[in-house]
Amino acid sequence: MALSTQDMAIHMIERGQGAPTLFLHGAPDSGEMWNGVIERLEKHYHCYAPDLPGFGRSAVPADFRASLDYMAAFVERMIERYGIATPLNLVVMDFGATYGLAWAASHPQQVAHLAIVGGSNFSSRYQWHGTARLLRTPLLGDLGMAMLSLASQEKMMRQNAPLVSPEYVRSAYELSLSKPQTRRMMLKLYRSIDSKDFVGWEERLRELTARVPTLVLWGDKDPFITPDYAESFGTSNVEHFPENGHWLPLELPGVVARRLKSFFAVGAPLAGGEIGREG
Repeated sequence: MALSTQDMAIHMIERGQGAPTLFLHGAPDSGEMWNGVIERLEKHYHCYAPDLPGFGRSAVPADFRASLDYMAAFVERMIERYGIATPLNLVVMDFGATYGLAWAASHPQQVAHLAIVGGSNFSSRYQWHGTARLLRTPLLGDLGMAMLSLASQEKMMRQNAPLVSPEYVRSAYELSLSKPQTRRMMLKLYRSIDSKDFVGWEERLRELTARVPTLVLWGDKDPFITPDYAESFGTSNVEHFPENGHWLPLELPGVVARRLKSFFAVGAPLAGGEIGREG
């Protein structure tokens, strides 16, 4: 289903029934990346997974700005337009975490549980990884993005995310990264957000995590964001997965779904358990 208004055309996966739960994907993915998790939760939760602006089947709002203020306002507007009840469970990763954590810090009363599943650079001390530095460089980044092909994307994922299935890599490329609007959005996101922009926002987020149950699940083989960032969100409820990487919801959908279900039910720190390659 798609939401079409004067200023927003956003595709949304909506499945299940129960407590409202919003999933926000990273780049260059779409809401489809959460399918394996949602299919395990939809009997208990009303799951929403949008394609963020410029990704998948979603258009870019005419007023789009890649700023934290805009991202927070966008998520709030999307929640209102879809009639998603709050307080809701929020599950985020990567640039979806940039959107979602900005919204949560701005609307703390609307968050029931917060889960960061996979890497997020929501930190004033974050240093961009090598590929991001290339994309942030004028001309060189544009050339690199223009030369991106399915073959080069498949090679990158084999090197950096070998546990993500080749079938998903191909489908994700066709749905998002093959499109000019997604490539433009990738460059805009990488170039518009700097570490210094999170100053002040981090403190607001920690005020939230001090009172709202918060879970962090982190793949320690993430080549883009190092494991120490998992401890930077103001919660001790952190679980590291030593054999997994950036795309944890794709690598371990079964484990992620079980962790989320237990967490949403009690909101308490989880015991250790099935760390590894199970799905």
